[in-house]
Amino acid sequence: MIDVPGIFASNVFNDEKMRVRLTQEVYDSYRESIENGTPLDIKVANDVADAMKEWAIEKGCTHYTHWFQPMTGITAEKHDSFISPHADGHVIMEFSGKELIKGEPDASSFPSGGIRATFEARGYTTWDPTSPAFVKDNTLCIPTAFMSYTGDVLDKKTPLLRSMNRINHESVRILHLFGKTDVTRVDATVGPEQEYFLIDKDVYERRKDLKYTGRTLFGARSPKGQQLDDHYFGAIKQRVKAFMAELDEELWKLGIYAKTEHNEVAPAQHELAPIFTTVNIAADHNQLTMELMKRIARKHGMVCLLHEKPFKGVNGSGKHNNWSLSTNTGENLLKPGKKPEENTQFLLFLTAVITAVDEYQDLLRLSVATAGNDHRMGGDEAPPFIISMFLGDDLEAIVEAIINREEYESQGKVVMNTGAETLPEIRKDTTDRNRTSPFAFTGNKFEFRSLGSALNISCPNIMLNTMVADVLSSFSDELENAADFDAAVRRLIRKNLKKHRRIIFNGDGYTDEWVTEAEQRGLLNLTSTPEALKKYTLKKNLDLFKRNSIFNETEVKARQEILLENYIKIIDLEALTMLDMAKKDIFPAVSAFTGELAETIRGKRAVSDDIRVDAEVKLLSKLSDLLSQFSDKIDELDSKVGGSIAYRKNIQSHAEYCCNEMLSTMSELRAISDEMEMCTDSKHWPYPSYGQLLFSVQ
Repeated sequence: MIDVPGIFASNVFNDEKMRVRLTQEVYDSYRESIENGTPLDIKVANDVADAMKEWAIEKGCTHYTHWFQPMTGITAEKHDSFISPHADGHVIMEFSGKELIKGEPDASSFPSGGIRATFEARGYTTWDPTSPAFVKDNTLCIPTAFMSYTGDVLDKKTPLLRSMNRINHESVRILHLFGKTDVTRVDATVGPEQEYFLIDKDVYERRKDLKYTGRTLFGARSPKGQQLDDHYFGAIKQRVKAFMAELDEELWKLGIYAKTEHNEVAPAQHELAPIFTTVNIAADHNQLTMELMKRIARKHGMVCLLHEKPFKGVNGSGKHNNWSLSTNTGENLLKPGKKPEENTQFLLFLTAVITAVDEYQDLLRLSVATAGNDHRMGGDEAPPFIISMFLGDDLEAIVEAIINREEYESQGKVVMNTGAETLPEIRKDTTDRNRTSPFAFTGNKFEFRSLGSALNISCPNIMLNTMVADVLSSFSDELENAADFDAAVRRLIRKNLKKHRRIIFNGDGYTDEWVTEAEQRGLLNLTSTPEALKKYTLKKNLDLFKRNSIFNETEVKARQEILLENYIKIIDLEALTMLDMAKKDIFPAVSAFTGELAETIRGKRAVSDDIRVDAEVKLLSKLSDLLSQFSDKIDELDSKVGGSIAYRKNIQSHAEYCCNEMLSTMSELRAISDEMEMCTDSKHWPYPSYGQLLFSVQ
């Protein structure tokens, strides 16, 4: 029996441990620095570092690392031991405030978008004291930001922290206009629901595509997929349950609020959802969660797949980003209350979010744009590429009433009649759920559903925080000098809801009719990563980042280049992997089987001309035709991979070539292979089938 309260945060140097190990004076100075955003005195830093080191050594640590999040999408760490030479030839264990606050990793070897060259290697990591240090693998991990020698941002944490400052400042500013001067801080809070697949390790090891790219590049559908809906919320298999139990325990030790776990819709697919926490800590926790999922799965003889679409024809994996705003007084600013139509403060914040999502729909779309997520979005419960907002019937009716200057009549909460006397009464929620909506209001938060499962959640939350803060800033500018505040708020809400109502859509986002309607509304339909990333450097977006001190123009262009380069590399890697599999394994396997068929036909005919061989001839003819097409398509893909060299001088054109030319040929090559798989003796087929992949874990 696990003592959950006893182990929770046992591997975290949190506030509770600081209180015990620091003097009151040092602790108070440290807290004041955190709460006021002022630099930490070096003497205080030395005391914190020494206490942190002693705690870590007691936990078995010999090394420390600055744990940071470069633009690779994963975390990075360089380990240094605590040892320091002593005059008598021995060593002592030391850790200074300077070492805690500052590190110097090589900045030229990480993606920089041209900010750093190979001969310009120096970069800096700097401690994020708002995210507690923790122990992992007998190493003290210190969450840090990462920047270049020139001061340009090279990571995902720094702009996230900047965006948190902005949403805090502008939200407090608005609340003070409502007379809530006791509010001194507002935090963006997030609870990211993480979806993933678990497959048998032995089966995984026999798939080159999964090992090299994270997704299956070839593979015919299994007879059984998710069509019976029997996997969703089904009984969790013992092997998976053992994995989940160990994962929970390790996450709890790191202070991660792992709460809900269940089977997802697709076979072998699962989900883990944590409780809300401050967005920068949620981002750190989600990176740790993904790392631990992969590691612990291996211990249980499985592999955790975090690719957005590892299997064609079944649901992909997303990461639902539940975003809200909470004050230091415990108020959720997106909670409507019992009478939202009368809750002016809520309506103002709601209007700010609606305005921001409409004005910066391109930034939300590009914040989730990856090669993998392009395969996932648009179906199988993933949102469409068009960004829209679901409010539910009640809130949409309130919005319409405000716009039309009409009285809103609430229907109240409806009691559900179950028809069974033994069941208790339950009250129906005022809004349904829309699984096709990219950005849905779900009671006291917005659920941004477009994120892919492998994504670092910092990216979309930087956008959300920044664009909402910017709108709130403009609202405050308009309201601060109003002669009649209440009247001014009502006018502002109505004006902006009327202007931005086009982004609100409660219907089915999968229909062709919605695509047509969205175009008529003027909404964007950015169906590929290169198309979306082109919007990064629009003047309105550059102005937004500059106005809110999130990025300078150099940093935005660098990020655009890094993401485009990553897209190109992924498509190129997938194409090369397909060619390797097609040439070395699939073509020889089908050729061998057709040769065996030909021998069978000859053998039967040698015995007697009366023996029928029409079935074998028909199959041989079909496979021979397919194999010929397959060979031609291999040559075509080979040519297109080579042809991409001509586009390398312009990274946008290069990415578009990969998207428009290479991906289509890859899709055609796969279609031929998948048809051949359905006709080839399984003992000849070189790779485990979809059935083996999806149903291997028992």
